[in-house]
Amino acid sequence: QFHSLAPMYYRGSAAAVIVYDITKQDSFHTLKKWVKELKEHGPENIVMAIAGNKCDLSDIREVPMKDAKEYAESIGAIVVETSAKNAVNIEELFQGISRQIPPLDPHENGNNGAIKLGKQTSQMGRRCC
Repeated sequence: QFHSLAPMYYRGSAAAVIVYDITKQDSFHTLKKWVKELKEHGPENIVMAIAGNKCDLSDIREVPMKDAKEYAESIGAIVVETSAKNAVNIEELFQGISRQIPPLDPHENGNNGAIKLGKQTSQMGRRCC
């Protein structure tokens, strides 16, 4: 429904987390469509991370971790299985992303090589970081 709005959210982004539900094979297929969209229209060097959510429900898994790892490797992405419900591997996901994002030139904006974070205002008036 909101697919057409996506480019304004990832334009200029350093990283993207694409999430699928390990208990629903269809969500893994949809993830591949989002990756294709990012590759075609997103920033050239965007760091991609794939999060297989609901690892707390691994007994009803439909997407084998092996499949996710193979796909992530084929596109150069990080892959982590998470549980938003139980806060499993959330910190590890973002630490993995932070290790992949290159620092800015230390002379740019006088920021000693830190990652540049800033606020952007979308056309809808919402603010995001």
